[in-house]
Amino acid sequence: MTFVSNHRGLPVLILGGGPVGVTAAWALARAGVRVHLIEREPEPRTDWRASTFHPPTLELLDELGLAAQMHTEGLAVPRYQYRDRRAGLVAEFDFTLLKEETKYPHRLQLNQQHLVRMLVERLADEPNATLHYGIEATAIRTGDDGVVVDGRGPSGETSLRGCFLVAADGASSTARGLLGVEFKGFTYPERFLIASTSADFRALIPDIADVNYVADPDEWLFLLRTPESWRAVYPVPPGQTYESATDPAEMQSRLQGIAALPGGYEIGDRQIYHVHQRVADSFISGPCALIGDAAHINSPLGGVGLNSGIHDAVDLARRLVRIVLDGADEDAELAAFAEVRRRVAVEYVQADTKRNTERISERDETKRQANHQELRAVAADPERARAWCRRASLLESVARFGIGLPPQEVRRRMDAAAHSTP
Repeated sequence: MTFVSNHRGLPVLILGGGPVGVTAAWALARAGVRVHLIEREPEPRTDWRASTFHPPTLELLDELGLAAQMHTEGLAVPRYQYRDRRAGLVAEFDFTLLKEETKYPHRLQLNQQHLVRMLVERLADEPNATLHYGIEATAIRTGDDGVVVDGRGPSGETSLRGCFLVAADGASSTARGLLGVEFKGFTYPERFLIASTSADFRALIPDIADVNYVADPDEWLFLLRTPESWRAVYPVPPGQTYESATDPAEMQSRLQGIAALPGGYEIGDRQIYHVHQRVADSFISGPCALIGDAAHINSPLGGVGLNSGIHDAVDLARRLVRIVLDGADEDAELAAFAEVRRRVAVEYVQADTKRNTERISERDETKRQANHQELRAVAADPERARAWCRRASLLESVARFGIGLPPQEVRRRMDAAAHSTP
């Protein structure tokens, strides 16, 4: 296929202005590739749900000139804990074990909308980038005039032409539906509620870390600290209505059940959402690619969804730069992207987040105790703990498959991986 090469005078179209889409736009534009970013919202997205950046993601964002500002505004967190609501601390893992392998041996807690803001500010001053807000895609067409996104905006109908389309438009991706790509997997029966509070859980729960996965057969918890607030994530039973789950008295009761706070919790933002484990059948459809949540979605327990999406964006951007500017083999580059990123999504992101969710919500007491014993044994052994942190941080997947490596190197690594297990 030489579609991109035959239309290289046209920009790359990017559908979706969330953190993954704007990362792709910035990686392409600063390398010299023209981009048009298309976002249905009238202004940059302010979704605050994802907040964790892992070491290899920080390294990629450092290359894009963002890591220093992110660290100025964010919170570096080297330690995280697995806890039990009945037994307390089970095991603690420390990313400083990775200090010989990465410049950033920690998680960085920073709400995702801040990354969007930083990138939009840069894109606004980048001559290779054009931002189109308030345009909802209604059709995707491919022909002799390139790949075309038809849309509807404040000024009426519009069409944008490009040499390639990057779909980064989220879990309910319009592009994925228009392209007819299946999104197989499952949805958890319970929804997740995330709430922020100004209360400091460190003062209420002795020895708690800044990031905590708390097991319980009835009501597991995910507690983490961001620069602005603490967050609590807990399950909402299938039969409970949104109004009931977000009722102030109900939320207060749930938070008081985590740790008693005389005077009550001040509750800020709150959100309920369905949680899925799904992967697109293919990440490439003609001259179009799916990245981020448009390609794969997962439980938030592990903090890797946003990170793997950014890895998708940079991997694809590096390949498109080679195709557009250097005339690289289009088929080989796009096939390498599709194979590597889908394999990482299945073998790492899906597998680990599903296992994390099952581990903290396990109801069988024998299995619960076995889980705790395994975690304690791993944490007590420095080499096993280092390997655990390497995988949890996505350093293992990057070391194994790389980000945007040339197709021949990808093939070599894939062949090697065929004789090993992740």
